[in-house]
Amino acid sequence: MTAIEMTRHRSGAGAQRVRSRSIARQTLLACGILSGLLYVATDVLGGLRYPGYSFNSQAISELMAIGAPSETFVDPLFIVYGVLTLAFGVGVFREGAGRTRALRITGVALIGYAVTGFAGPTLFEMHQRGTGNHDADMAHIILTGVLVSLTLLSMVFGALALGWRFRVYSFLTLLIMSAMGAVSAPYGARLAAGQATPGFGIVERILIYSSLPWIAMLALALLRRSSAREAPVEPLRVSDFKERTPLPREDDGAFTNS
Repeated sequence: MTAIEMTRHRSGAGAQRVRSRSIARQTLLACGILSGLLYVATDVLGGLRYPGYSFNSQAISELMAIGAPSETFVDPLFIVYGVLTLAFGVGVFREGAGRTRALRITGVALIGYAVTGFAGPTLFEMHQRGTGNHDADMAHIILTGVLVSLTLLSMVFGALALGWRFRVYSFLTLLIMSAMGAVSAPYGARLAAGQATPGFGIVERILIYSSLPWIAMLALALLRRSSAREAPVEPLRVSDFKERTPLPREDDGAFTNS
């Protein structure tokens, strides 16, 4: 193998590694968009499979409650949602590695959110309304608080990692989530006691659904930045250079004394 062939081989292998890293990066970031779509689909389809379920007054957690008609349907889907969110968190952390500390913290918060969220449909499921009590569902209530806190933390640092437009959008989303969290707080005791909670389903969905577009927008912003950074640079060609003016020669009269 000649030196030229060896150089071409190394260049081809290097380009293949770059393409593989690019595909992996794009796949991880795209998981952020897919996770939100899956969450909404799981909520809607799970509610339709639960006879008498009210999107207006019932919580999303009731879809995965112990013994709920929709439990076996939504539990695996929420776990897949967690896997997608975990992959996205890894992708965000990798985007911030060696560049932006705020983006790394955002990735860690998203990873923590995903890992903690796995306990929702597996270990700390709530009881169906009216069959449990406040103490029995305390673990689920604490888990929900931790998940909301990690979501808010990821938004704060994610806002600091990107441009001012995304920062304004992030803080508006934080404001909406904080307001909905305050409104939903009194519903907890009534839900655990099996009492009616009119409007709670809407309030909770505004709170949760407002975070899903934020995740998607963060993913899109990082995908665009990643694509711009990895745009191939075309090699310089001779035709790209302007024709240089030739130096004068002694015999053309330029050096002749007048």
